[in-house]
Amino acid sequence: MTSFPPITHAAITVTELSRSVRWYSALFGTEPVLDEDEPKGGFHHTVFALGGGQLFGLHSHPAGGDAPFDERRPGLDHIAFACANRAELERWCSRLDELGIAHGGIVDAHYGSGVSFRDPDNIALEFFAPPAG
Repeated sequence: MTSFPPITHAAITVTELSRSVRWYSALFGTEPVLDEDEPKGGFHHTVFALGGGQLFGLHSHPAGGDAPFDERRPGLDHIAFACANRAELERWCSRLDELGIAHGGIVDAHYGSGVSFRDPDNIALEFFAPPAG
């Protein structure tokens, strides 16, 4: 076996697709590259290309619930987007401010620095930079 392969995409389920598409379009600074019903899966998906071959999908299920996201339940805890360094992290923090997206400010730890925020469905997201040095 070679090294473990990188993640190519992440997909999250949202309660109100149009609201989430607007929010993520603003955050990513781009429009979706795919928006269609999945014929065999019984759901609708919208996909953003983030660069580096990575995709981020939003799924809407017709029989989906409307319970808010809670990272304390089994399943997803959060999704972190990589920043090369603290300077890039600071720029993303400023971008969140420009978009009016509430966040927790930059938190430093021995393993790196991050800024946490949430999407309209309360899904936990983060920008993360490795430690300096």
